[in-house]
Amino acid sequence: MKVDKYVLLPQPIEKDAIKLLEKNSISFVIADKPTFEVVKPLMKRCKAIILRTGIKITDELLEDADELLTISRTGGGVDNVDLDAATKKGIIVTSSIGVNTISVIEHALTLMLVLFKQIIILDRAVRENNFRIRYKNLPKDIYKKILGVVGFGRIGSGFARICKESFDMKILAFDEYLSEVKKKEYSSWVEFVDLEYLFKISDIVSIHIPLNEETRGIINNKYLSLMKNSAFLINTSRGGVINEKDLINVLIEKKIAGAGLDVFEKEPPDENNPLLKMDNVVLTPHSAALTEECVKRMAVSAVERVLDVFNGFIPDNIANPEVLKNPRWSTMKRKH
Repeated sequence: MKVDKYVLLPQPIEKDAIKLLEKNSISFVIADKPTFEVVKPLMKRCKAIILRTGIKITDELLEDADELLTISRTGGGVDNVDLDAATKKGIIVTSSIGVNTISVIEHALTLMLVLFKQIIILDRAVRENNFRIRYKNLPKDIYKKILGVVGFGRIGSGFARICKESFDMKILAFDEYLSEVKKKEYSSWVEFVDLEYLFKISDIVSIHIPLNEETRGIINNKYLSLMKNSAFLINTSRGGVINEKDLINVLIEKKIAGAGLDVFEKEPPDENNPLLKMDNVVLTPHSAALTEECVKRMAVSAVERVLDVFNGFIPDNIANPEVLKNPRWSTMKRKH
């Protein structure tokens, strides 16, 4: 169907979200592939983009997007959007941050349990008729262990709270952007420390920070080399925040006990990536938020924010709030 003005979907979204577009009589176009060559010609007349992770919206893609009002991410991160370029063109960029919180927390908890309980190794042994592996006592208790959390936002703090309340773990945290007021609110059960101390003391370190120029590769050998050889590392945020080469080295050299990774520097990882062959690593395909329920929530939320913009309301979760200074948004109203 050809339409003059429409919402562009570089990738398909869930049926519930499509129904919401149709209910509001919003025309939409789904790209055949989320590639530059396919998406570029579709940018010219679109009013909004509902964006998943399959393509990055770059300055070059935005060149002809003169009617584009908003880019709405189904996920919580906006690292696949050139925010500066969008802001210059007066385009509001939003995300579904918070919508995926509990799903990612559950995934991080699962990775932690699988690592401590050595589920992968034990499962394989049973299938290979090695029932006597039970006598090696490979699993470890989580109870009263020390958890280090890097990034204490919705997901990091929620994960830590469950670990504290369920397993009486000692909680260390690092978050240079968290206000002193918020830190005081957590002071009865969280100790805020520097990264060196956190990595040195923790029995498990869980990463919950966004990927940007400041955080890219921030978790490197400087910190990984400080970890206990019995400690585990979990990352459910973005692969780029860890120097993957440094992580591979400490895993190969058994300087840490293992890792649980939902994200990678390159996705999917290369076939010859050493992580794929390691017994002390648990891997999932950037799927922490891709539960049946969560993908529906994220897609519907993304559509709702587009509708808000179309109806003259300031949407939730604006990633580039300075864009509201643009004259095109001078009549925008707050919903509440």
